[in-house]
Amino acid sequence: MQQFLMGMMVVLLCCAPGVAAGEGPLDARLQEAQTASDEADTSWDAGRYADAIARGERALVLREAVLGSAHPEVARSLDWLGSHHLLQGNPVRAGPLLQRALAIREAALGKDHPEVAQTLTLLANLYSDQRLYARAEPFYVRALAIREAAFGKNHLLVAASLNGLAKLYQHQILYARSEPLFLRALAIREASLGQNHLEVAQTLNDLGESYMYSGLYARAEPLFLRALAIREASLGQKHPDVAVTLLHFSENYAAQGVSERARPLVLRAIAVREAALDNNPPNVADSLFQLAGLYLVQGWFARAELLYVRTLALQEATVGKNHPLVAETLYCRAAASQLQGLYGRAEPLFQRALAIRGATSGENHPRSAEALNHLAVVHLAQHRLAEALPLLTRAFAMSERRLRQETLGFSEVHLSRFLQFLRTDEERLYALLRAHPDDARVRRLALGAALLLKGRSVEETADISRTLYRSLGAQDRETFERLGGLRSQLAQLSLQGPGSLSQPAYQQRLHELSEQGAALEADLASRSAPLRALTALPSPAEIVDRVAAALSGDGALVEFITYVDRPLVLRPQKPGSTRPPSLRYLALVLFPDSTTRTLDLGPAEPIDSAALRLRDALANRDAAFEAPAQALYQLVFQPLLPLLGETRRLFLSPDGQLALVPFAALHDGHQFLVDAFDFTYLSSGKDLLPRSQERVSPGSVVVLANPDFNALLPAPAHSQADAPTGAERSIAVGTFFSTLPTDEARRAWALTPLPGTLQEAEAIQRLLPQAQLFLGPEATKERLMHLPTPGILHLATHGFFLGNAPESTTAARAVKQFGALGEDPQAHSPADPLLRSGLVFAGARASASSGFSPASSPDSTLVTALELAGLDLWGTQLVVLSACDTGRGDIKLGQGVYGLRRAFLVAGAETVVMSLWKVNDETTSTLMEAYYRNLLAGQGRAAALREAMRELRRTQSHPHAWAPFIAMGQDAPLRSLASSSLEAHP
Repeated sequence: MQQFLMGMMVVLLCCAPGVAAGEGPLDARLQEAQTASDEADTSWDAGRYADAIARGERALVLREAVLGSAHPEVARSLDWLGSHHLLQGNPVRAGPLLQRALAIREAALGKDHPEVAQTLTLLANLYSDQRLYARAEPFYVRALAIREAAFGKNHLLVAASLNGLAKLYQHQILYARSEPLFLRALAIREASLGQNHLEVAQTLNDLGESYMYSGLYARAEPLFLRALAIREASLGQKHPDVAVTLLHFSENYAAQGVSERARPLVLRAIAVREAALDNNPPNVADSLFQLAGLYLVQGWFARAELLYVRTLALQEATVGKNHPLVAETLYCRAAASQLQGLYGRAEPLFQRALAIRGATSGENHPRSAEALNHLAVVHLAQHRLAEALPLLTRAFAMSERRLRQETLGFSEVHLSRFLQFLRTDEERLYALLRAHPDDARVRRLALGAALLLKGRSVEETADISRTLYRSLGAQDRETFERLGGLRSQLAQLSLQGPGSLSQPAYQQRLHELSEQGAALEADLASRSAPLRALTALPSPAEIVDRVAAALSGDGALVEFITYVDRPLVLRPQKPGSTRPPSLRYLALVLFPDSTTRTLDLGPAEPIDSAALRLRDALANRDAAFEAPAQALYQLVFQPLLPLLGETRRLFLSPDGQLALVPFAALHDGHQFLVDAFDFTYLSSGKDLLPRSQERVSPGSVVVLANPDFNALLPAPAHSQADAPTGAERSIAVGTFFSTLPTDEARRAWALTPLPGTLQEAEAIQRLLPQAQLFLGPEATKERLMHLPTPGILHLATHGFFLGNAPESTTAARAVKQFGALGEDPQAHSPADPLLRSGLVFAGARASASSGFSPASSPDSTLVTALELAGLDLWGTQLVVLSACDTGRGDIKLGQGVYGLRRAFLVAGAETVVMSLWKVNDETTSTLMEAYYRNLLAGQGRAAALREAMRELRRTQSHPHAWAPFIAMGQDAPLRSLASSSLEAHP
């Protein structure tokens, strides 16, 4: 190949303009240039870097003398020199050489030649190393486009461009943008090079980093494991690249708190790094930096700081004092000083790191937010709150800006994990508030964080749904339908259990469906991003005032916050002396004039225990319910009274176990709070902000009630593309049926008739004559999932949430057990709470007793929260879930309750009325009739429920009967009910 290239070069030279006969031995000088190039490579590989550069410069001089300064061969010499100066950490010398090479190649070969892509990539690498990401990105993008056009989308050079661009986004902490590029690069490299190539290991390691820094630790671990195995097999166990993967592997365990698995990996990485130091200053600096990081992880702070000092000296000598690499080392050295309690030493180091980052990467780079937070902690340790607050405020604004940028391409699962990843910085603000409750600036900062971050996952997921339904294109519609089909398959498989599949095969199939769904969610999120960006939340500086302005004049917002109580200032600790972090509750109150108040409610454990005792007492109709009702009142509500003053209309945004109790049933020793306060529940105070009204709320009222569980249903109108395969269906159906092998077992599938729901539906139609009733065999899942968007949706049937619920009575609107989920919840219950929550419709019992005909299998009669989240309820004013346990679910701190309530909020419902335990059929019918009468009288959606509760209490004194329902969302009176008149229907 080399002889062929030399021969081609001679042909080109003979034809080159300006080369005349008799000018001398041109071939000899070019041969000398080639020899110099070869010797440069040899010297570089041997570690003789200065000699290599000198020989590369000699080759350049010879080629310019023979070929002129604009020849492609000269560009190749420039490329070599530029790339090797870059490897030495000398971008000042590399930049001009690469710029010259680019100009030559574009002029000689055209702007779309593959060799142009090579120089573009080198320039992109140079700018990326300098943290000049805005300058690097267009070079990576151009190089990728050129290579795809020249070589096709599956070429190894395309994979290199994809990996480079992905690394660029990773450095900017744009993990949603980096992930699909890494995945493409990985697929190309595995297909071309095999599963065990070093380039495959590189992409595995890079992708693992993205997952780890996004908080997706379970995804990162197998990637690091594979990368480590490949590198050890190819390079040996003592290569520096092995140490890199060991370090990342250990970080992944450390981030999960698994220190016993992280420690041996760190110690191995230290040993490898210590043995790998060589004489090249950039390599030495990099090794010292990595080694110092390992010491830092181990808690050897003084030893780490000494290495950071050596690293700084080498870096400043090679790349200058204002390079981003210097900023990184300054930051780490400052952290080492801080962890030793040397705050006076840490402060100027953090400040210098911030100055460099601001000059090189922009003021708003995410890593700058980290430095600001650490510098603020240094000030707090020195009791300088006034200087710390502006830094924390800037850091939070940067973090919020990053979150808005990142979430535009996240799936729901990825978003939830990313929010959890950011949780530590949020909780620092709550700890600061606990330390300084009387400082209005601290209260405002902490409340702003709570308003923007609490329930953010619901907000962002709902925003995607709203945007897609508002402007759904053909491609979006097809993707959305595929997502719905995947969710239905996942729900069916989850409900019916593994059947004849082995447990590992069953779990693998569930995982595959979940991953496919997440990929489609991310695709839809990316497509809807431009429109969603137009309706962004208010800024951190505006959010408190905007929410306050949305409060009614006689109301107040109460944000309950559960947070991990960590030390605000880290101080040096002896090994084993640190206490484990615990949870605390905090209450923040906001009034319409933007004034704020706060209260530390204390440790979470006694509050959560009291909340659980009260809910259990109410759910079980315990006669001694007043004691737990008073206990929770004294812990949570009584301390708030001095803050509330005369305010009696409260918008509550609960957290933790407080989300599963009705505050109306708390007792002050004299009366229930339902008699003194008007409660409306919110996911977050930002729910009070007015929605954009791009869709007029329809006036239709739809009621599905009294399902005929014994009905044999017609075949559902599923599309063939969305349906499971015949094999999957036969396995799943057979498995479901096998869990009910006898008539007695089938009868135990407790879907008792619900005559109260029929009375309820008829009462609603008397009050609202336009209401459409779907009763008996017409109350089907199929009808619900294909309804046009209603103004009011009322669902009266059996509900379920698979958790540690008490047994239901036969008169309750609940399911005792069904199929695989009822047989052994521990063995088969899916991890996703949206698959463990749902409603039951017509034909469900017939499914069990008939052996599940294809028309009446469980997936056609049971609907999970995951499926319901795909409904189009944008414009629906009210959803009433008149069934058992519809407000229950899994609690995720800061993000609410994951179950049916979340599903309907994501689907777009303005207000959801739901139950917190198993409700009685007859009394629920009475309560709901009173509720609709109050709505027609013009009362608000939460106020009308409160009055209905008070009315029912006159005949049903136990709060089990009158207090199970709460209203979450908007409290305004219903619109478009003018056609119905309470006077006309007394």
